[in-house]
Amino acid sequence: MKRFYMTLMLVLFVCAGASAEFKNGYYDKMNGKSGAALKAAAKECVRTHQTLVYSDLPTYWQYSDVYPELVDGCKRWWDMYSDAVYLIKRGQTGKSSFSANKMQREHSVPKSWWKQSGSVEYTPAYSDMWNLFPSDGAANQAKLNYPLGLTASANFNNGVTKVGGAQTGYGGGSRYVFEPADEYKGDFARAYMYVATVYDDINWVVNYMYQKEAYPTLIPWARERLLQWCRQDPVDQKEIDRNNVVEQYQGNRNPFVDFPELAEYVWGTRTTEVFYVNQQEGSDPTPPITGDPEITAPVNGEALDFGQVAVGRSETRVLQIVGKNLTSALSVRVSGADKNMFVPEITKEIPAATINQNQGYLLNITYTPTAVGRHEAKIMLYDGGLTGSIAVTLKGEALPMPTFTTLTALQPTDVTANSYTAHWNPVPEGEIADYYVLTRTRLVDGNQETETYETGETSYVISDRDPSVAETYYVQYSRLGMLSEPSNEIYVAAGSSVEELYVSAPMQIYTVNGGFMIKLNGESKPMHVYDVNGTEVIYVATPVDGDIFLLPQGAYIVTAEGMRPVKIII
Repeated sequence: MKRFYMTLMLVLFVCAGASAEFKNGYYDKMNGKSGAALKAAAKECVRTHQTLVYSDLPTYWQYSDVYPELVDGCKRWWDMYSDAVYLIKRGQTGKSSFSANKMQREHSVPKSWWKQSGSVEYTPAYSDMWNLFPSDGAANQAKLNYPLGLTASANFNNGVTKVGGAQTGYGGGSRYVFEPADEYKGDFARAYMYVATVYDDINWVVNYMYQKEAYPTLIPWARERLLQWCRQDPVDQKEIDRNNVVEQYQGNRNPFVDFPELAEYVWGTRTTEVFYVNQQEGSDPTPPITGDPEITAPVNGEALDFGQVAVGRSETRVLQIVGKNLTSALSVRVSGADKNMFVPEITKEIPAATINQNQGYLLNITYTPTAVGRHEAKIMLYDGGLTGSIAVTLKGEALPMPTFTTLTALQPTDVTANSYTAHWNPVPEGEIADYYVLTRTRLVDGNQETETYETGETSYVISDRDPSVAETYYVQYSRLGMLSEPSNEIYVAAGSSVEELYVSAPMQIYTVNGGFMIKLNGESKPMHVYDVNGTEVIYVATPVDGDIFLLPQGAYIVTAEGMRPVKIII
């Protein structure tokens, strides 16, 4: 159970499934199926969806992942990884709040588990809302790419997220596991089941919990753990509300939220039983309508501000439309001198049943200015059985297309075995940075991992450094939704002190299992490798980018012309 509802909404836990609002016929392919065939049918029902832009996720999350109560009149992010109080303050968008709070987009199923040739964006799973949630930065970095499981001892515990050594039989071979709080165990389990259903054909390069096969996809220990967590933490109102909101943006639902018993039919105690939608709890998509029709949000006369947008670019905002007892579809119309610059995704009608649900309908409106200046229009909401109409002002300011200066990344400071602070110069005087974007790359277990961090400062603390792994970083800045060119790349060598670092090295060293790999930044130079006794053990006259060299266990020094020596431990 979610803590927010423990006292106020207890009744909803008992009959939560009754609030699910999927379309008639949406799950019909699942009727009459069981076991593997049922899992395949569920995939067919939900796999087709819109592939969202990864950087836009906070825009959607400000409606799907916030507490229903306000704090000082502001929305509060619902973070399943921490108890930190992060607010969307007045005047902030989901994106700007995310940046200001230094929050991160977290893959519940780590993206490194399916990476191919260093890329994670080849599959819609990379930005699928059913696999991503907002997260406190520290918790995200502690979780890394560890599997779900039970911890025997925790080396990170913020009261919600625990990371530590795995209990015997849990972890799938991983030394460490991520254990969520009890009230979120079911949420994560159903997210993992969705991924196992929709993305069973992914090339899983890490097999802690998944393997590439249509059924069961989940390996035995993972299957049993997720089933147990679903039983312990059943579907609640938070998940139901999120299910309805995600569908509006992404176009699909999580069937394990709509049908709490589905997991048992696919993997658990009921795999030999036949599944029928109309026999499941929560199968009624059309609750009866009682009372007079009304719109509770937006309020007549309020404004939706799109902020500053470059001419020729677009900015999308969301108008949340919540109503009660509407008897017919709601009509939408835009008017005013600048109406052609403000385009809603729906220009005709919105179904009454959608507006009558708890979260209402999230109407995307896109502002595309064609000239510099301030622009304004009105959007009208009418019909639906309402008396009168609701008018909302749409406004935005168009600026000339910005020019960008390439930033200069600086050497790190405060280097320890576990952390360092990355630095860079600010934008030149007269230019504006909405925020900076730091891109960090490291090679872990032969896989290249790239992470981005957004900040309003000219420095950023990396708190999960591994001293045995070399890494790099570069920086860009964002202005009006666009990014500058990448800066120079700073190389952070393997080691535990600043003396062991080298900036803009011609050759970068990445440790891998049993050896190291090189990355060239220019012309190939002769490379020497010495053991601790000073004996040369490897000499290569013209090393090739990507070469891997295997060595016995021990300590070694790698050097080349124009490069400070790098110490590595095998």
